[in-house]
Order: sequence, then C-alpha cells, then structure tokens
Amino acid sequence: MIYLSQLVGNPVYDLDGEKIGRVNDLGIATGEVFPRVTSLAVEGPGKTPFMISWRKYVGSFNEDEIRLKVIATDIRFSYLQPNEVLIARDLLNKQIVDTRGARVVRVNDLKLSDTSSSQLRLLGAEVGIRGILRSLSPALERIVLHAARALGKPLPERIIAWNYMDLIERDLSNVKLSVSHKTLDELHPADIADIIERLDPRLRGQVFAQLDEERAADAIAELTDDSMAAELMGDLNEDAASRLLSEMDPDDAAELVSELDYDKAEKLLRLMGVKERSAINQLLGYREDTAGRIMTSEVVSLAEDATAADAVAAIRGLDENFESVHYVYLKDEKGRLSGVVSLRHLITSDSETKLSDIAYGDLVFAHPDDDQEDVSRDIAKYNLLAMPVVDENKRLLGIVTVDDALDVLEEEHEEDLQIAGARRSDPEGRTGSHDILWLLRNELWFFVWMLGLALLALLIGREGRGIVLTLGAAMPAAVVAALDSVGFVTNFFIENDPNDEDTPSLAGFAFKGIGLGLLFAAFVALVSMGVFSVLFAGDASTAHIVRMGTASFAAAAASIVVSFVLCPVYLIVLRSRDEKNLDTSGIALQVTSMLLSLVVFCAIALALAGSWGN
Repeated sequence: MIYLSQLVGNPVYDLDGEKIGRVNDLGIATGEVFPRVTSLAVEGPGKTPFMISWRKYVGSFNEDEIRLKVIATDIRFSYLQPNEVLIARDLLNKQIVDTRGARVVRVNDLKLSDTSSSQLRLLGAEVGIRGILRSLSPALERIVLHAARALGKPLPERIIAWNYMDLIERDLSNVKLSVSHKTLDELHPADIADIIERLDPRLRGQVFAQLDEERAADAIAELTDDSMAAELMGDLNEDAASRLLSEMDPDDAAELVSELDYDKAEKLLRLMGVKERSAINQLLGYREDTAGRIMTSEVVSLAEDATAADAVAAIRGLDENFESVHYVYLKDEKGRLSGVVSLRHLITSDSETKLSDIAYGDLVFAHPDDDQEDVSRDIAKYNLLAMPVVDENKRLLGIVTVDDALDVLEEEHEEDLQIAGARRSDPEGRTGSHDILWLLRNELWFFVWMLGLALLALLIGREGRGIVLTLGAAMPAAVVAALDSVGFVTNFFIENDPNDEDTPSLAGFAFKGIGLGLLFAAFVALVSMGVFSVLFAGDASTAHIVRMGTASFAAAAASIVVSFVLCPVYLIVLRSRDEKNLDTSGIALQVTSMLLSLVVFCAIALALAGSWGN
C-alpha cells in the first residue's frame, strides 16, 4: 500500500537514470470500481508541466522515486481523457460523504494499492488526522503514532472506499465529490439533512438536486437551520419549489414559507393546490412559537356515533403523504372535541363497536396561542404521541405531534446550552479541537486576569511593577465571582418561566443575588485578613505590602458585590432577548461581566492604593 502524499514530489528518472522532473499528480479513469492510475503528471525542468501514460512508460515506483522504462527522448506526451481526473488537483482536500456513517468528511490523503510492480489502483480516501500528518511529514506521522500508542490512544486509519464515492460534477477545474445517487436515495431523510447541513454551501444545492420530490420534501423538513432550507428552496424554479411545498406536511411547509421573502412566498402559494394553500395560510395566521404555528391540520376526526369500521375505512382512504395517524378524534353534534381513540383500542375492537364506547374523554388539549414550549412539555409529561389543538369553542383545529414537540424541546435545550456557555456535543465524535476550545472558554478568567495586570501596569507605570503584582493578587477572586454571578443568572433564567406564578419575583431574585454577593465578599475579606495577619504581623518592613494587599482584597470584595448587584440587569437582558426570539451567547455574557468586574476592581484598587500609600 502507498499513499498519494508519499508519491507527490518524488523524482522521476528515465531508463538511463536521467532525472526528467518530479511527480506532480496522478490521473485515474473514473469508470471503474477501484480505478487504475492511467496518467503521470510531471513537473519538468523550469517547472514545465507535462503528462505521460502510466501504463506505457512507468517501469517501477516506490516511496522515493519513479523510474520509466524508456529513455527521455522516446517519451511522447499525452492529455487527460474525458473520463479521467487528477486526484491531487481534483480530489484532495475536497468534501465527500461517508455513506455508511452518513457524515461529511474531507479528503486528507488518498490510498493506493499496487496490483503489480508497475500498476496502481485507487482504493479510497483517508479522512482522518493521519492523512494530515502524513502530508506534512511521514516522520511526524510516525512520531505521533508512537506517542498515541504509548498513551493508549492509537490513531487508526479512516479510509472511505472509492466505491462509496461518486463525482457529481465533471468539471476538471472544480470536481466535487459526494454520495452516489442510488446510495443517497437509500439514506434516511434525517441523514440526508445532516449531510446537506455539513456540506460546503456551494455543494448543498447540487446534492439536493439529486433527490426526487418526495425525498427532497422529507429531507428539507429535517433541516434544523430554517435559513438554509429557505436558501435551497430559493435556488429552485417556482414550479419545482411549489411541488416540493405540496409534498411537505402543512406545518413544515408553513415554517419554510415564513422564511422566504414575501414575493417568493406569494408566487409559490399561488401555484399550489387550493387545499394545500389553505392549510398553509391557516397556520401562517398564528404567531411564531405558538402551538398553532407548529400544529398540523391533517387529523382524522369522526362523529361520536361512528363505528370502528368507519374509522378503519377513513384511515385506509387517507393519502399516502398524510401525517402519521396515532389517534382518531371524536366530535359531538355541535362539532366540539369530545374524545379520542388510540389505534391500539381501534384495532382490538369489533368493527361494529361505537367509537364513543372506547373513547377516552378526559382530554389534554392546547389552544393555538399557547406557547410551543409549554405544549411540548405537556406532550412529554403526559406521554402523548399527539396533542389536539382547539379553538375557544373547543372545535378541533389540528394536532401537535410528538416529533414536532421533540424539535421544540431540542431547540430550547440548544438555546439553554448557548446561554449557559456549555459545550455542545459533536455528532462525529471529534473531540480534539473542541476540547481545546472548551478549555479556553472555561479558563477565560485567566486571560482576563492577565489583561487586568496589563491594565494596572499601564496605569501605574514601569516604576511600580511590585505594586502591580501586589494589587493584582486578589483580582482572580473578583473575576471568578463575576463568572459565578452569570452562572447564577443563567441557571435562574433556564429553570424559571417568568409567566409561571411560582417563579420568584425580580425583586426577590435581586435580593437573593445581593445577599450572595455580600456573603462572598465577606468571605474574601475575612480570608485575606487572616492571611495577612499570619504572614506579615508585626513586621514594619512589610507595612507597604500589607497596605497594597489589603487594598487589593478590598477592591475584590467591592467588585464581587457589584457583580451580584448587576444580576437583575443580566436577567432582564436575557428575558428581553428571549421575548424577541434573539439568541444570547453565554460566553459573551461571561466576558461582559468579567470586564465590568475588572474595571470596577482596578478603579477601587488604584483609589485605595493612592490614599493608603500616602
């Protein structure tokens, strides 16, 4: 086995041992399962590129050199054929899809197999870190491998076979790789959506265009980024986009239409059927983030005197694209929701059994203006597969299904993670760079501390370096307390709904925050006084250090109190942005709090040092 990175740059010698250039690239014929290397691209004297036939001229090769079986004067140049690509130029560092893992990866190296002394075939793409290390230096790869084994963390190869890849655009200036058409159609829509989200923006439309309308409708509904879905829809012509909307469930279609610009949305809705357009317009009439906006109008409802046979017949007559049916809902003579029958009870009952006799009448339902998060929590609380949504007269408008509820809860969880500044999980299991970022985020206080020392040095001047270190001794306490104050606020925000009558008032929250700040400040002051009394008691030569240290810890205590006094302000900001559906970064809030704490600390420490030092 040999890798492309081990061949590129190697010298090329003719039969007489004369160097004619170095390896620049390899050409392959793409029509085979494991394609043969058909061409050798060489960089000749004066960096002049030329190409020759591999089969006709290459005699032998290894990791150090390539030798031809003819002399230089007998070489005849060739050209890349229509079914050939250059693997270094056209495949290396491009995005591909691992169809078994249903994830997007990048080609870091290419693995080749020698089928004879002079024949090479492309086996697949190396998508792991070893490909990156090998391209930098084979020696570096060996060192890292040895170190990884010593630590009990071996680095295996991550090879994706060529037969799990396919070219989706045959343009030699910009060849792109993706999953083959047949394999793409065999993937679950959620996997396809995940693949599309991870692709380079220039590739998304091309991969999406490979799907038939039904699979495209399912996949676009699974996208978590609404703006990306709108972008894909905007790239389609109006007829295709309208047909795609018609294939989607009404609630998913309404969500997508709301992301399009007004003129585009109006054109698409006019091209749709009357029934589909009416269902989407009904849902668009409700406010965002409400039960009405995420419900679907596709429900099975029958009169109370209907029989089990009637219900089965109604379900059999549904369109194949109808929303999944979990319950049959009953209406009384005034059209009001009166009961629900589960499919389990339906199929275990005699055909002539009246639905009212097997219906469950103690219903849990929602109104269209109810908050979507409250509805989703109720679905989870009562273990429902769907919750009916009714108007003020208890007439059935639609249902919120469990999959939509899970999407809402997942979105809420992601928002909570972002506000809390926590690390999100990586579905591909790559933890190296994420661990480093996690470490940097969690040790932000150290960098703010260093920034504070630099600020003190700038304000005091070079002659007061000793004073800077003494004054900065207690700065970490102030900075860490600022972090804790943000944690206190975010935990309260996540765990308490302001509309819940059991949620403590803002005044109560502020009072508790101030109490915690005073308690923390008193603790810092007492500890510092104890330390100084033990280390410097009765030593007149250290009186100046004691004064500066005391100023430092006094400033820290004051800064701590200020950080917790500001907690209600942070809470108001979080709630205000949440009401406007704006994302809030917990990291940004932490940095803001630490910087404010730093400013307060420096101002008080310098003021005390100036008055006590005289």
